[in-house]
Amino acid sequence: MFGLGFPELLLIVFVVLLLFGGKRIPELMKSLGKGVSSFKEGMKDVTDTTVVEEKKDNESNKS
Repeated sequence: MFGLGFPELLLIVFVVLLLFGGKRIPELMKSLGKGVSSFKEGMKDVTDTTVVEEKKDNESNKS
């Protein structure tokens, strides 16, 4: 995974724990999850809108 081994990942986790503390990490993960969900929903809306617009364009070009 990105050329990172176990020791590097362990060091990253340790630094995150030092910076944020054990109590704030669940809050950060919850916020990150909400952000990812919102991003996915936004991408779905854009895709749905694009499909509807393309269908309208195709129908108007056929006429």
